[in-house]
Amino acid sequence: MTKTSLFAKYFIFVQRSSLLALATLGLVILPIGLATAQEIPAEKTPSAPLINNILGHLKVLGDDTMEGRGAGTPGGELAADYIESQLKEIGLPPVLDGYRQPVPMHGSLPLSQSRLTLLDVPGQEKEMELALWDDYVLFRTGAQTFLPEPTPLVFVAYGIVAPEYDYNDYLRTDVAGRIVVILEGEPPSNDDAYFEGLKPTVHSDPEMKFRTALSRGARGAILIPSPREASFLDWRQILSAFQTEDVTLPYRITGNLNVLLHFEKAPLLFANAPVSFIEMLGQDADGSLAGFPLNIRARFTGAFKERDFAADNVMAWLPGNDPLLRESYILVSAHYDHLGIGRPVNGDAIYNGVVDNASGTAVTLELARVLAQQKEKNKRSFIFLFVTGEEKGLLGSRYYCDHPAVPLSKTIAAVNIDGISIIDTTSLFVGVGADLSTLGSHLDETLQGMNLYLGKIPAIFQIQEPFHHSDQLAFAQAGIPSILVMEGFGFRNVPVNDGIRRFIEWSKERYHTPFDDLGQPLNSAAMEQHATVLLAFLRRLGDTAVEPQWLPGAPFVGARLRSMAEKR
Repeated sequence: MTKTSLFAKYFIFVQRSSLLALATLGLVILPIGLATAQEIPAEKTPSAPLINNILGHLKVLGDDTMEGRGAGTPGGELAADYIESQLKEIGLPPVLDGYRQPVPMHGSLPLSQSRLTLLDVPGQEKEMELALWDDYVLFRTGAQTFLPEPTPLVFVAYGIVAPEYDYNDYLRTDVAGRIVVILEGEPPSNDDAYFEGLKPTVHSDPEMKFRTALSRGARGAILIPSPREASFLDWRQILSAFQTEDVTLPYRITGNLNVLLHFEKAPLLFANAPVSFIEMLGQDADGSLAGFPLNIRARFTGAFKERDFAADNVMAWLPGNDPLLRESYILVSAHYDHLGIGRPVNGDAIYNGVVDNASGTAVTLELARVLAQQKEKNKRSFIFLFVTGEEKGLLGSRYYCDHPAVPLSKTIAAVNIDGISIIDTTSLFVGVGADLSTLGSHLDETLQGMNLYLGKIPAIFQIQEPFHHSDQLAFAQAGIPSILVMEGFGFRNVPVNDGIRRFIEWSKERYHTPFDDLGQPLNSAAMEQHATVLLAFLRRLGDTAVEPQWLPGAPFVGARLRSMAEKR
């Protein structure tokens, strides 16, 4: 998810992202230390070789020698080499001519010589220059952001057009040729029928706002944080997400200048405006926010370090044993990339990404081994896909869907594995996307057979459309019924509130930092349980007589019908 997803996981998973948001909002009153391995009693001794193999893969993929497995880096190449060697050792054949699918990418890193300049600011003789990193960051970088002439600014409230709610911030405002200034978030609501009440909708996604502005003819957009939303107020966290290379596919959607402004600098844009910055925030709080012209102009000239390169998806397949059903495929995916080498924190610059997502990669490798070596093979075939570029915007999975190794119409399900349990064993699991397709029923019945339960995502953790923030989204948009299986808060040895606090602490202290490394505590019994659930789920799907289907009303039904009609 590029930086525009916001945080390449704009705060990504249900557990990780929303917990971080809660922590940022100050809802964690009693801070606790990170749990140690000894604090979490193992329910049983992990069985060999399942958990031993998982931990073995994890130690290799999370080691400093992998340098954080950044896409298009030597460390990323080492990780791809390791995955390929393991697939060969298991004895799985390649899907294509070889085990690699090169994914072409373009990388761009903004340099400090970039200049964002404000004009007509009171008290400034001519112009006021803002400093990259200190005052603002760029969502997109590269030549398309060039805006050398002074350009008028116009405030467009939340920058949202949502016909389903009869809402349009652009209704009476012409923004063609201007830079729009947009407030983070969306109209406040306690009504589930209006912007889904307290739950954020897709309209609050910065990427959606920027595309809407571009479609209205805007030359660029400046996003300003909202104290009511609070997800952009921690500038240190912002920098950790934005100081890495902006990587895109060569055939990306057209972009332009998109800026995230530091909250403290936002009042400058409202100097001599019809409504002051403080008054605007008051309107946001009481639901009366509306757009108005601003009296400030801006220009931008960028300096970038750019490169073109390729990173690899790695994949293999396991043929089914049924003469007819073997022509249908279950996609099992995990992204093996992470952030690579980035801004040092306490002297450590390697972002190892052990939980996110060396853990999912390790589990997927072990699932491939177990399924390949079981005496009675499943009826349907499996494709094990290890994708690159997830942290940069689902690039590897999107490229695979544009260039599938087997027809999308014959790929009946996608099970994405992005992080696994590390806190404690649980009686409850959650299917992100379970409410969109019959995969939810399959998961429910799998869990019942293991004396476990399928839970729903708690309302307080439903931040920013959780289904949209990992590779399952790319597969779903290609029409494939997709799901992500996560642990729920039904811990067996840890009080639920304590477990939630530990997730929050993990999110604050380790997520997307150099400290998601091999030195952190990992509960091997929890990891093993999660892997066992996934194994049972895949076995069930591998033998199902009826293909999973999107449920009526799911937004991906049309894509499925199209791929089947085109036999693509």
